[in-house]
Amino acid sequence: MTPILLGLGLVLVVEGLAWALAPSLLVKMLETLRDMTPEQRRLAGLVTLALGVALLWMARLTTL
Repeated sequence: MTPILLGLGLVLVVEGLAWALAPSLLVKMLETLRDMTPEQRRLAGLVTLALGVALLWMARLTTL
């Protein structure tokens, strides 16, 4: 349970920093997302998912 809470906490920290430091940039990014097709958004989500899994895998390898 602790790793899950740690991960969620890190996500919230990064999201909060983005909104605190560059709110207008995030609004522009959301507008760009709205203009993308569902297929483009799905591909972006899959790429992000793959990068996240790769980072977690690399972090796991370095802690063993």
